[in-house]
Amino acid sequence: MECIVHFRVMHPEEPKELRGLIMLDSGGKPGIDQITDMFKNMGYDVRPDNPEELIFKPVDARADYTYIRVIELDTGEEVYHEDRNLRAILENLLNKH
Repeated sequence: MECIVHFRVMHPEEPKELRGLIMLDSGGKPGIDQITDMFKNMGYDVRPDNPEELIFKPVDARADYTYIRVIELDTGEEVYHEDRNLRAILENLLNKH
């Protein structure tokens, strides 16, 4: 089964939205290790920074991006979406402190 991974690479100048593909043996979502391996195959050497939020940081501090965030996991059956409204609320609250 295929899982299309939609993600955002946060570059200093502007974010870039890209996609990757993970092949799954059975239903469900890919694991953190599978997502990390997909990024490595795409040239992004990352480590999980916040697995619950699907945020990954570069292993090399000299990387030209600050982090990668998975925004959607699409298996054709079950779709994980980032909650943009909740994110906007949290960013506003965090920026005020």
